[in-house]
Amino acid sequence: MPAATYSRLEDVDWKNWRAQQSAVLLFIIKDEKILLIHKKRGLGAGKINAPGGRIDAGETSLQAAIREVEEEVRVTPIGVEYCGELAFQFVDGLSIHVEVFRAGDCIGEPQETDEALPLWTPIDKIPFDNMWADDHKWIPLMLARKKFKGRFLFDGDEMLGYEIELLS
Repeated sequence: MPAATYSRLEDVDWKNWRAQQSAVLLFIIKDEKILLIHKKRGLGAGKINAPGGRIDAGETSLQAAIREVEEEVRVTPIGVEYCGELAFQFVDGLSIHVEVFRAGDCIGEPQETDEALPLWTPIDKIPFDNMWADDHKWIPLMLARKKFKGRFLFDGDEMLGYEIELLS
């Protein structure tokens, strides 16, 4: 059976869509600043993002989010809350489901690791031009504590389409 081809968001059968990978992102927000990272390796290397990564077997998404922050920037997030979910389909076939969390504080001071360079960034100066193309669509919802569900189609770094719904 030939691989599916996607050029528009509507080409994806979202009703039956299943992700190949499950991942998490966790943003720490305190004192009008947000903890971002300059990602050094893996998917999105070179981009600015939040700490995060894959969910390990036997782990909940919340456990994975906390673990990823601890591994990537050596702090423990506290006051963690669920924000929403994102479904990413890439035209090359890769598909990722991401659960997004935020925290109101952390224990420790962020440190650089081989995975990430931490950056405390003023909320009004988030560098969207150096981030994934979808981030400016849903990060403002996360900052406003609005729960959301988003679907995105990408060709490499280029976003071909998206839809976001607010959850109650």
